[in-house]
Amino acid sequence: MLMKSTVSVVALLASLAGPAMAENLRPDALAPLDPPPAPADNPTTAAKVALGAKLFFDPKVSGNNGMPCSACHLPEAGWAIQDPISFGYPGTTHWRNSQTIVNSAYYGKLFWAGASKSLEGQARSAARGAVAGNGEDDLMEARLAFVPEYRKAFREIFGDEYPLIRNAYRAMAAFQRTLVQTDTPFDNYMRGDDDALSEQQKRGLEVFAGKGNCITCHNGPLLSDEAYYNIGVPPSPIWEEDPLAQITFRFELYAKGSTEEMYRHTKDDPGLYFRTKQKADKGKFRTPSLRYTKYTYPFMHNGTIETLADVVEFYDRGGDTNEFAANKSKLIQPLGLTSGEKEDLVAFLESLSGPEILMEEPDIPEIAPLPVAQQ
Repeated sequence: MLMKSTVSVVALLASLAGPAMAENLRPDALAPLDPPPAPADNPTTAAKVALGAKLFFDPKVSGNNGMPCSACHLPEAGWAIQDPISFGYPGTTHWRNSQTIVNSAYYGKLFWAGASKSLEGQARSAARGAVAGNGEDDLMEARLAFVPEYRKAFREIFGDEYPLIRNAYRAMAAFQRTLVQTDTPFDNYMRGDDDALSEQQKRGLEVFAGKGNCITCHNGPLLSDEAYYNIGVPPSPIWEEDPLAQITFRFELYAKGSTEEMYRHTKDDPGLYFRTKQKADKGKFRTPSLRYTKYTYPFMHNGTIETLADVVEFYDRGGDTNEFAANKSKLIQPLGLTSGEKEDLVAFLESLSGPEILMEEPDIPEIAPLPVAQQ
């Protein structure tokens, strides 16, 4: 409550003081990003990062030797994919939007419903997921063991006689912790550079912290409180139009222990309910970071909102309605923003992204050929 009051007072004073005060508005609830943390049991090293980069792009770490992590996290698509729903394992589709892995090093809750608590756990879940990687540990380890370059790297970095898949996940997590962006215009402004934001972006920050009420959930250095909300995102039309998506979604409802009634009749993503089985959690999803969103459209857990301008319009009208409307957060109310305030807010949101992070795909080592038997 103290944080919200402080923000409201700052915003009020800025509006009363006029343009001079607004130019230097730096809400206490926001902060620039510091370098990412690394767990003590998986320190980040150059060799580990280099190995993790190869594994991230290598389809050997998947069920069918054809679905690397990069299939759903493309550098040129914001390290996600710019489709509403992510790709699935052949014969399936996914049921949620692919999130960017840029700045994922800072999350304490990975995936839309917080199913993993670390990048190491996230890598394991993605590689083994039935509608994503669909990988079996022993099969993936066998593929890696037939690559001399991997055997050498795993031995030197982890001491493995042969590559262990759990260490592959540790290497990929180390690589992901290097995909961070701490020098956006917003970060530079929060560190004291008054010229880092344009006048329009400063006005947008004022809307963000005041009338728009965005800061209530999008706060801290990551601009996410990592809490869960039902904000009224409508269901994806893909469930009505795509038979493959319908089959996949039914499988998810069944596999995650939904009731018979839900399995037969639900047409919308229950979100956090999959983990808690509490009716009050139906339709709730973790607050995503607003960083790097310039490149990660479309938005929301099911990709139903196309642009940042559309996101602002969604919140301005007080959200929409989904199947779990009884759980819609009371925080989501009509805002009454003017057209100018909406444009300013979009401009500020764009300041949360710096230059696009791109990299050339590393050379993927091949499985060594089997020796030819002598006649």
